[in-house]
This record gives sequence, C-alpha cells and structure tokens, in this order.
Amino acid sequence: MAMLSFEKKYRIRGGTLVGGDLFDFWVGPFYVGFFGVTTIFFAFLGTALILWGAAMGPTWNLWQISINPPDVKYGLGLAPMAEGGLWQVITVCAVGAFGSWALREVEICRKLGIGYHVPVAFGFAIFAYVTLVVFRPLLLGAWGHGFPYGIMSHLQWVSNVGYQFVWFHWNPAHMLAITFFFATSLAAALHGGLILSATNPQKGEPVKTPEHEDTFFRDSIGYSIGTLGIHRLLLYLALASGFFSAVCIVISGPFWVGNWQDWWGWWLELPIWNYPIDGSLYPTMKPYESS
Repeated sequence: MAMLSFEKKYRIRGGTLVGGDLFDFWVGPFYVGFFGVTTIFFAFLGTALILWGAAMGPTWNLWQISINPPDVKYGLGLAPMAEGGLWQVITVCAVGAFGSWALREVEICRKLGIGYHVPVAFGFAIFAYVTLVVFRPLLLGAWGHGFPYGIMSHLQWVSNVGYQFVWFHWNPAHMLAITFFFATSLAAALHGGLILSATNPQKGEPVKTPEHEDTFFRDSIGYSIGTLGIHRLLLYLALASGFFSAVCIVISGPFWVGNWQDWWGWWLELPIWNYPIDGSLYPTMKPYESS
C-alpha cells in the first residue's frame, strides 16, 4: 500500500486525549493534536532561552557554550535568571516538550489502534533524563546537582561525578547498565547483519525468507528467537540499559556517598571466604603448623 493511501486510511477523527476535534488536525503528513502544539511551544521557548543564555555567555563556540544550573546555595529555590534560573526554566521546557511528545505518540497509537510500546519506550528515556535533572537534585536538596546544558561542560560533569565516587564502574547498577548497553549493540548487530544477508544475496540468488534466518541461528548457536522475538528482546535490552543508567546515578549521592569499591565490602564478609584462620568454621580442618 502506498504511503499516501495509507495515510488516508488512518487519518481519522478520534483518539485524542485533550481538546477533542478542536486540536485533531494535521500539517502535511504530520499529526499535530493538542500535545503537538505544546511540544512546539516548549521546544521553541527552550531553544530561545538557550540562545539567550549563550548570548549572555563569554563565547559563541558551540563546544564551549554552557547553561549552568544554580549554585547549591540556592537549594531547591528559584535562582536569578543569570545565576541558574535560566537553567531551571529550560529544564521545565525540556520536560514539557518530552512529555508532550510522548503523549502525542499515545494519541497516534490510539488512532492506529496499536499498542503503546513506542511511547512507553520513549518514557524510559524521559525517566533517565528527569532522574538526572529533577529526581536526583531533589533527593540531594539542591538544583545545583543537575548537569549543565553544554557539550564540554556536560562531559566534564560526568567525569567529575565519576571521580567523586571513585571506581564509579563498581556501581552495581552501572555494571548492569553497561552490560545491557553492550547486549543491545550485540543483538542489534546480529539482527541487522542477518537481515542484510538474507535480503541482499549474491547476484542471481533469490532473497531468503524468515525460515532461512531462523535456520541460520539454530545451526550457529542452537536456538532462534524468531522474527518477532528479536524485536522484543531488543526493546527489553534497550529499556533495561536506560532504566539501570537512571538507577546508577540516582543511588550515587542520595544513597551512597563513599567509594563504590568500599560498597563491595559486604561481599568480602560472606562466610564462604571469611572464615577463621584456625579452621573453627570447619571442624575437620586444622590450622597450619610450620615445621
């Protein structure tokens, strides 16, 4: 079915969450709706404020422009615009734009009569962002614990937070997040490579079917998750990586303030490796005696 006829088939009234038919309109091939309007509003306002902040700064160098959060002395209160208040308003705009886009996706799903997998998946990305700039600063008692809006300044913030907790990669949630990130990349690479190899055969060879794809993995690793299963797996892996990334940062500070290497002391205290040297834990063992 051609894309234009597809749009005509599903460009129907209804499915809106707010505004009813008043906001049930399209611009070209794009559905707008009430939350499309709010997305445009927050996105333009936030972008304008970033440009204003850049104009107040010392440079127009794209790599060095930075909109910094308020000083921690302001706590959870409002700061002057030039001293972090701009960051606060931009954060509100960002959360408003992201949330509006997700709700617009919900309306589109309702129109198409499909599940809410796309807005739910995007919701995990929003959750990770909001954890960094809202939840963690709230738990630490100051908006100044949010990250700055800039390229180099953001990277420096990430580095500083990592050094603050020393051996940051020993954070258990960080371990899980990195594991899921790599697993997502591996699964996507395997899936993408398989699809290309099946649909782009050598000259003169026919395009292969999903049965060939399943057979490849059954013969190579002993099991094929299937065409639908691989997409479910990729979704779960990607969502888990974003979720544990948020958990990783939110427990660093509010719930653990020391060296992450020290946190693993409980592991060393387990009886399996922490028994008395005299062998009293195991009656049959005798202490070592030197000759």
